Amino acid sequence: MRADRNQRAPLALKIAATAGLLFLHLPILLIFVYAFTTEDKSYAWPPPGFTTKWFAVTWNRPDVWQALTLSVKVASISTAVALVLGTLCAAAVSQTKFFGRETISLLVILPIALPGIITGIALRSAFSIAEIPFSTWTIVLGHATFCVVVVYNNAVARFRRTSASLVEASMDLGADGFQTFRYVILPNIGTALLAGGMLAFALSFDEVIVTTFTAGQQQTLPIWMLEELVRPRQRPVTNVVAMVVVLVTFLPILAAFYLTRDGDQIAGSGK
Repeated sequence: MRADRNQRAPLALKIAATAGLLFLHLPILLIFVYAFTTEDKSYAWPPPGFTTKWFAVTWNRPDVWQALTLSVKVASISTAVALVLGTLCAAAVSQTKFFGRETISLLVILPIALPGIITGIALRSAFSIAEIPFSTWTIVLGHATFCVVVVYNNAVARFRRTSASLVEASMDLGADGFQTFRYVILPNIGTALLAGGMLAFALSFDEVIVTTFTAGQQQTLPIWMLEELVRPRQRPVTNVVAMVVVLVTFLPILAAFYLTRDGDQIAGSGK
């Protein structure tokens, strides 16, 4: 078994893997390059020159700040809602047995499996029927539908790997429900919740399709970028903003990966 693990991958597999990675990530590198170009109306290659002036231009654009503020606000609230609802759903499904448990689990994860345009149309129709005006809260409701799923998947997996004997021992020693949650359950599921929250924030921050149907006249940062590409004005500004989106979404995902890669070391998981 150890000898098999030490075998080197075939050259063809290495070439295919490298080609796949380049295909995925070269376009992202081009976004970074065009953020420094001196050309403001087209994406000529190679860029005629390089400058950092577009960072100052972006900094002084009030529409960029308005869109960024709205995106951060929506992502933060959606993540908070997802952490509460996702954790409660995960605890109910993993720690108790009741009729229809698997059906409820399916219904919870269904929104992330549905195409975003279906979710968007459904939400827009519901808001219209209920005569709910479009606002920040309608965007939050739309984003929460899939953010809950991310938190739920992380939490339910961790709950199932946490031994029920820990909770029973805590109760036997006189701890009440809150003390058991704070000192026993939360330390075991904390990293899973943090990772789920980070992933939920990243998904909400760069969401486009559902936002299009629930935002009305408001513009989150991805919607602002889309409209800037349709009606170009200072194209490199869009690339500077795209760099921000890449960093804001990449860092939480990277942190979530490092937080959950040692998730097999759960207290009581082997009992």
